[in-house]
Order: sequence, then C-alpha cells, then structure tokens
Amino acid sequence: MAKELTVWRPFRELVPFDFDQMKREMDRLWDSFFERGMRRRTEEAGEWYPSLDVAETKNDIVIKAEVPGMEPKDIDISLSDGILTVKGEKKREREEKEEDYHLIERSYGSFARSVQLPKGIQSDKINASYKNGVLKVVLPKSEEAKKKEIKIKVE
Repeated sequence: MAKELTVWRPFRELVPFDFDQMKREMDRLWDSFFERGMRRRTEEAGEWYPSLDVAETKNDIVIKAEVPGMEPKDIDISLSDGILTVKGEKKREREEKEEDYHLIERSYGSFARSVQLPKGIQSDKINASYKNGVLKVVLPKSEEAKKKEIKIKVE
C-alpha cells in the first residue's frame, strides 16, 4: 500500500480570508475605542468638540461647524495670528421634573476649536452665519492669495 506525499501548506485555510476586511475592522475597532475614550474624558471635564468642515474655493476659505442647540449669541469667533478660533458653551437643559435618564449621548459644556489659516485672508471681510445648527464662517482670500490659472499650450 503506497502512501502519497502532499505538500504541507499551513496557511491554506487562510487563503479565502479577506485581510483587507480584517484591517478595516481592526481600524474601526481602534477608532471607536479611542473616540469613546476621548468623548468620555472630555464630557467628564465638561468639554466637547463640534465637528468641523474646512473647504477652499477659488475666492474663499469656508469653515462649517456643527453646534446644534446653541444660540448664535453663545458662540464666539476670533482671528489672531492666522488662527481662527470658534468657542462657546452649550448649557445642559435642566428641568425640575423628576426624570431618571438611562442614556445621555448629547454633549454639553464648553468647547474651543482652532484652525490654522493660510496667509492672505482678508480679515476685515470675514462673514459668519448660523442656520439649522450649523455655523458657517466665510473667509475671503486676498487677490494675491487667489490661485491664478495658467494655460499651457499643447502642440
């Protein structure tokens, strides 16, 4: 009775395994772990951080911040040495009713977010608006800071 020799392939079972999917899941796990830890630490300290979008158009830098449930008078915007700072405080609504909370996910407390701006912002023409919980700050670029388009002739 002859026995057949076969090549041992210890990782053969892993071939159908999707390593990219595993990496994405591990990244998601670590991100959620650190985000929860950061959120918990900042909420205990009475701070939170609104999400920001920073975009650039041909003429402007546009910054949008999510600050739901706040009044515009409670938000302070300042520009100093090329750094735009948005800060404020979102106060917790206190009702005298006896309520037992089982879950609180909304953020309360003070916040401050700063963004380093490129050179060439016209600080005297900055415009801010607030609508539906989103603060929008438009920072016009100076003429020198606007990108000039150069056409290349192809022959």
